[in-house]
Amino acid sequence: MKTNSQKIAKIYGGLGLLLSAVVFLSGCSTLQKESNAAKAEVVAPAADAGFIDQPERQSKYADLPFQKVWIKPDFEKSGYQELVVAPVNTQYMLQMDWLHQLSSASLIGSVQKDIEELALYFHDQVVKEFKDDPKQRFRIIQNPEQHRQPTLRLELALIEINPSQPALHAAGWLIPGGGTAAGVVNQRRAAFEGRLRDMQTGEVVATFADRDMQDAGPLDLTRLTWYGPAKGIMDQWAKQFVQIANRKPGEMVTDPTAFTLRPF
Repeated sequence: MKTNSQKIAKIYGGLGLLLSAVVFLSGCSTLQKESNAAKAEVVAPAADAGFIDQPERQSKYADLPFQKVWIKPDFEKSGYQELVVAPVNTQYMLQMDWLHQLSSASLIGSVQKDIEELALYFHDQVVKEFKDDPKQRFRIIQNPEQHRQPTLRLELALIEINPSQPALHAAGWLIPGGGTAAGVVNQRRAAFEGRLRDMQTGEVVATFADRDMQDAGPLDLTRLTWYGPAKGIMDQWAKQFVQIANRKPGEMVTDPTAFTLRPF
């Protein structure tokens, strides 16, 4: 038989494990909150580009990773089973200040071509993440006329991509006669605006916008192209769209890592 002291030790041991689990779970929640807080301190939201109507009604949701969000009060995502991902809009990207400070028309044309390719990459990554989702929350349909059930249309616009100085150097834009982008931008940032539309009624049921920044190590090969870091940011956004689609009420979706300010 176990002695009283052994029984007491077992009870305290169990309590210790329980307390450890509570502390661990509390710590995870704190880390998630700190991740969002760190982003808020390091990355300021982009100015409204115009893709979203009534952007002033957007606000920051503590349990979502995007900096600006509006959700129609009576919107219920569970009522939708299918999703159309529209081609990504790029018209606002062409308004970036640093792009117009390039001295060479050929450079501007090259950047514009890259922007179109990035838009296609962003679209395809979003489609891939939803198709690869183990929970298969939405059935992705290519043609809007194919929908057989209540369907949402995800409409996205890239509004900003800023390269870093090393990328500009690698592209030859900082040599004499190579361009005047030096000093204009020095952060690997990207920003988008998005909206969800009910396919049957045409009504916008949610809007959201985010700007993010990619850290890069000294040997990061994405620095070989001015837009390389943006792809990592788009990959993260695509994953977050799926996480948000699958999240339960009250569940927090955050950026996966803390942010640091590394301008070079």
